[in-house]
Amino acid sequence: MTGLPPLPIDEVLPALRDKLIAVPNLVLVAEPGAGKTTRVPLALLDAPWRQGGKILVLEPRRLAARAAAEQMSRLLGEPVGGLIGYRVRLESRVSNRTVIEIITEGVLTRMLIADQSLPGVAAVLFDEFHERSLDGDLGLALTLDAQQGLREDLRIIIMSATLDDRRIAALLGDAPVIMSDGRAFPVETRHRPRAPHQRLDEAMAGAILHALASEDGSILAFLPGAGDIEATRRRLESGVFPAAVDVFSLYGALDAGAQSQAIAPPEGNRRKVVLATSIAETSLTIDGVRIVIDSGLSRVPRYDPASGLTRLETVRAPLASVNQRRGRAGRTAPGVCIRLWAEAETRALALFAVPEIRQADLAPLVLDCASCGVGDPQSLRFLDLPPAGALAAARELLGALGAIDKDGRLTDQGRHLTRLPLPPRLAHMVAAAAPDNRQFAAELAVLLQERGLGGDDIDIRQRQRRFGAEGGERAERARQMAQRWAGLAGAGHVASPHKPPRERDDAGPLLALAFPDRLAQRRPERPGEFLLANGRGAFLDPASPLAREPYLVVAELAGGGERSRILQAAPITRAAIESGFAARLGWSEEVSFDDAARAVRTRRLLRLGQLVLSEAPVPSSGEQASAVLVAGIAGLGIDCLPWTKATRHLLDRARFLARTDPNNWPALDDETLTTRLADWLAPYIPGRTRVGDIMPDELMAALDGLLADRRRLIEREVPSYFEAPTGSHIAIDYHAERGPVVAIRVQELFGLDRHPMLGGGRVPITFDLLSPAHRPIQTTCDLPGFWRGSWADVRSEMRGRYPKHLWPEDPAHATPTKRAKPRGT
Repeated sequence: MTGLPPLPIDEVLPALRDKLIAVPNLVLVAEPGAGKTTRVPLALLDAPWRQGGKILVLEPRRLAARAAAEQMSRLLGEPVGGLIGYRVRLESRVSNRTVIEIITEGVLTRMLIADQSLPGVAAVLFDEFHERSLDGDLGLALTLDAQQGLREDLRIIIMSATLDDRRIAALLGDAPVIMSDGRAFPVETRHRPRAPHQRLDEAMAGAILHALASEDGSILAFLPGAGDIEATRRRLESGVFPAAVDVFSLYGALDAGAQSQAIAPPEGNRRKVVLATSIAETSLTIDGVRIVIDSGLSRVPRYDPASGLTRLETVRAPLASVNQRRGRAGRTAPGVCIRLWAEAETRALALFAVPEIRQADLAPLVLDCASCGVGDPQSLRFLDLPPAGALAAARELLGALGAIDKDGRLTDQGRHLTRLPLPPRLAHMVAAAAPDNRQFAAELAVLLQERGLGGDDIDIRQRQRRFGAEGGERAERARQMAQRWAGLAGAGHVASPHKPPRERDDAGPLLALAFPDRLAQRRPERPGEFLLANGRGAFLDPASPLAREPYLVVAELAGGGERSRILQAAPITRAAIESGFAARLGWSEEVSFDDAARAVRTRRLLRLGQLVLSEAPVPSSGEQASAVLVAGIAGLGIDCLPWTKATRHLLDRARFLARTDPNNWPALDDETLTTRLADWLAPYIPGRTRVGDIMPDELMAALDGLLADRRRLIEREVPSYFEAPTGSHIAIDYHAERGPVVAIRVQELFGLDRHPMLGGGRVPITFDLLSPAHRPIQTTCDLPGFWRGSWADVRSEMRGRYPKHLWPEDPAHATPTKRAKPRGT
């Protein structure tokens, strides 16, 4: 590599070449600016072990792959596609002269599925491995498997500026680790914390304008997602902005031309502001950038096995990422890094990003492994083993698609899906479509894979229509790709377990083939709210035309919890659901309690997952109806039962006795009786489906059954009535908080010299003593004491008020009476 400008990596290249002669695997840790991406592959061209084989260089992003190929080609003074080429989705520039091929990680997986021995390949270099993408981890695991079983001569090199080199070296069989310093100018770090509740685009725009006014050079600003980038761009362009500064966006959904324009050097004396996602963290040098403004945030995919959904979530970027971003400011000159958070918060950051394999949908991984004859992915040498829960969910999905059998082996249908370079869901959609509909299905798959094509409408039908008329190189390449996918799907077609949709060019039934678990039904009287077949909730803007559709198929969601925002969807008819998924439909009976009617309701339902496609009422009966009635009564409270004066009185007497002897009685409070309704009430109301149908005598029978042999004890120790000396039977109130209470005229108690007791002589009756006019005059729990004490005062008052009645001086020995004094006495 004579004649090339020197770079720090040059110092370790001789050692790297020597090591690879002796050992097959190597770890290279090279600081930003060292030149590893472009120099290492070139240094291996004359390696003796290459023997004419290709050198594959894996990049995590298409932008990085194109940029690396273009830079290496410039160094050699030849066009891209000659000695140096690249292959990414929708784009390929290689020839029969190509020796160094820069590819994205998914391309390697397809190569391994086609032939695990990687014929014609001498070395595989995994660049920027610290990003730990799912494709990168799987590609390394499969390459190690191929090396161990088929290709001992294959060289594997792991390269990154920030990675856990000890763990990776151990994974590669205690591979040697080579360290290289980078080439970086000093970078001053400043902190400009975002105010609480301040919008991110507002904080970022303010920081950019301040930096443009106070610093020289161009700006690279890191934001979590495309929405944040465009919001910041609109805010900048709507205000007072320097005329000599150009603003560019940089994220994955942009076409290659727009991305190249963003990373190109500024024109003349102009400055530029590049608003980028983490796509610009590594493998790129943007000339003129000496200011980095970092939001400290990233958008990462998170898979929820319980819902079967992958969502993009905004999270704090790890320390490795923010340090990589900071380094972008010092690639060509001394720089400044402005962080939109407090300095103390940096210490709380995680060291590295969570590997995607631990939080992603693993269906593609399981299918790819099965395609390579690996039934259990956990048997491969992964740096982090895939989680068991996510693997189980992936197997369930692939089983439903007919791609693998119950033992995890690839089926003919699964083998057919692997011919398509698509995730299993989308591959199944294209493969299962009717022959005259496959091109349309393939175009839908392109739109779901490539953001921005056909616009950003939530209704994917609108995107498809605009895509059909869209010009430009990217759109044309996408149409060609869809045509190839449709052709691959038709070659050696295998019957799908799902019925292909009949509707021509109808997106809904086709999307349902890919996302049967995301069929969605509008919630009644809740505009924009939907229930997914997997039981989760989803929503969209009530003003959207899709909000009025009774059924949707949801292809993409965002957000977490029980409600997710619908990002891509299409309507589908109930007839199409019933036709396409007849084998998955099932009739069931649902028994519920109607609080308003206080009755059990039974419906016969046609279900697909959690969706109810049709229903009809049927008579309620059986044990389930009885159980639901009891549960409904519990919800209403036992006061809803047909209590009579007799049943209430019996319960109050039992509760009184239980309070006097709690060690020998069960609890009889409302809460306990409510929780035990199934035990004491249900056996006495067979066949009842309405609270109003329960008869008072049934409730009395249930109480008798609850009290059982204690009923005789109740009659003996807590009678219903107090028999006064006059022979009167007066009801005893056991419900009163004061204990058992009897309200009685005082004259009827004359002659009692002992206070009456209940509960086996443990509890005195509380007497509310009444005047002849039945007005209260005194309360006592000690009648003899009352006679001896305050009776004299009561007697004096009552004689004057009721002179026709007897008021003896010694009531304990007087004759009780119900009447006034006889005439003439």
